[in-house]
Amino acid sequence: MASTVPTDVENRPVAVIGSGTLGRRIALMFATRGGEVRIYDKSKEAGEAARAYVAANVAEVAAGIEGGCPGRASVTDDLAEALAGAWLVVEAVPERLDLKKSIYGELDRLADPDAILASNSSSYPTSQFIDEVKHPERVLNMHFYMPPKQNAIDIMSDGHTDRAIIDLLERELPRYGVYPFEAHKESTGFIFNRIWAAIKRESLAVVAEGVSTPQDVDKMWQINMGTPAGPFRMMDRVGLDVVLDIENHYAVERPDLPAGPRELLKKYVDAGHLGVKTGQGFYDDYDNHDDQAGHDDQADNI
Repeated sequence: MASTVPTDVENRPVAVIGSGTLGRRIALMFATRGGEVRIYDKSKEAGEAARAYVAANVAEVAAGIEGGCPGRASVTDDLAEALAGAWLVVEAVPERLDLKKSIYGELDRLADPDAILASNSSSYPTSQFIDEVKHPERVLNMHFYMPPKQNAIDIMSDGHTDRAIIDLLERELPRYGVYPFEAHKESTGFIFNRIWAAIKRESLAVVAEGVSTPQDVDKMWQINMGTPAGPFRMMDRVGLDVVLDIENHYAVERPDLPAGPRELLKKYVDAGHLGVKTGQGFYDDYDNHDDQAGHDDQADNI
């Protein structure tokens, strides 16, 4: 049976499940039109840090959005309280399939009947964790990158998603300063991540084969593309263990991928050189307290 598409969205809250780096940034974007965002986290300390992040940044971000107006974030460790009345629920919890399956069963049971249930997962299509969901027609992937600076979003059906829900999100999300792009069929890595994974993989292959060095690849990238950092510097910021996990995930689905890039990453990971978070990766000029790109609640967005 087709889902009921939510109405009166301007006067209903958005719920964000998870208060990590991406969870709080997602909450920030949905607080830019004067409404309420509810952040759910079992950790009161983490939830309060997310609320403070939104409060500190919402005025500036809302000022850059047409029709923007600073809203507010609230925090709760009660899932039913977080979901009550919400028109949209965005899950941003760690990339564990068993956890997501369990949470989606709860969301489907507790959320309003017309609430959209969206996953920020960067690794898994929602088709893989709707085992306990009775209404898969309201579930979909809605993958953010790193707002408020990177504001594109991948939207992808779980195979059952009501077309009217996708159409609604494509109309509504730009009002919050985020811009959806639909993956028209199930795709590991969605759209941008899949393209970027190929760039990373070939960069690693060039080094693994002895053709060039991480530093020279990055310098060429910066000169030719006009970006402040190249692929290897960006991989260091995410964490080479995370990048290796993602490459292994792709390789399971596509066993024809070359092994050289994964073998190079494994050498660094086995040596404990994970990038910024350990002070050394492809580069060794990091302070261990440097701020990472920020993926404590997701596998990888690079």
